[in-house]
Amino acid sequence: MRERVGIAGSGVIACGLAVAAAEQDEVLLWARSDDSAERARGRVIKDCSKLEGFNPDRVRIVTDLDELASATFLVEAVVEHHGSKTAVLADLGELARHAGAGAVLATTTSSLSIDELAKASGHPENFVGFHPFNPVSRMQLVELSFPPQASEETRERARHLCEALGKTPVEVPDIPGFVVNRLLFPYLFSAVELLVETGMAPEAIDSCMTLGAGMPMGPIALLDYVGLDVSKAIGESIGVSLPARLLELVEAGTLGRKTGAGFYRYD
Repeated sequence: MRERVGIAGSGVIACGLAVAAAEQDEVLLWARSDDSAERARGRVIKDCSKLEGFNPDRVRIVTDLDELASATFLVEAVVEHHGSKTAVLADLGELARHAGAGAVLATTTSSLSIDELAKASGHPENFVGFHPFNPVSRMQLVELSFPPQASEETRERARHLCEALGKTPVEVPDIPGFVVNRLLFPYLFSAVELLVETGMAPEAIDSCMTLGAGMPMGPIALLDYVGLDVSKAIGESIGVSLPARLLELVEAGTLGRKTGAGFYRYD
């Protein structure tokens, strides 16, 4: 079946996923406010500009969550915070209940417990952890993680949606950070510790890893790209030591590319 995708969230991942899904059909994207909706529209237009002949109007941005009730695949993609996600998932679960059985409920969490989020939705049998990577337009992987109660139909529909989006689904265990972040972030944080220990410039460390290890992006630049606040949350969830320098930057509100400064400055 062709899914009608509804996304609750207006950030980078939400907008990137909306654009990817809109290649198949119209997508509904919920933003909390008019200001958030306007920013989301700008992100969607920017993402669409990279796709030849793509019409951004195929992503319909709404500010009333009830308008997502017609979706068959409801995706929560709000900030990586347990309370924020459970609140939105509970609302989406109510939408699914009133709209009738059949909607799949998903979360894009990169680090939180799928079992706990599934329970918060009220529909663990129809629930999936659906974790794409940024930038969604280029990254091929989607990590799928299911609660024990998930039906076989839910599992099949999640895999089929990934394939319809041109992505490769890989089922991963419900553990903090899944696979990619569990392995990636200790490496990223060790690069920050090396930077502080040696006094090397961020550019030098990043050049070593891109030129010497074939990485597409250096570890310091990648932290800025992900967002230092998001990186901090992921590090806490997977239980690794956080570099003091990263914590200082987060406290100062310099969170990477999205704020114009992190380990690097962005003009």
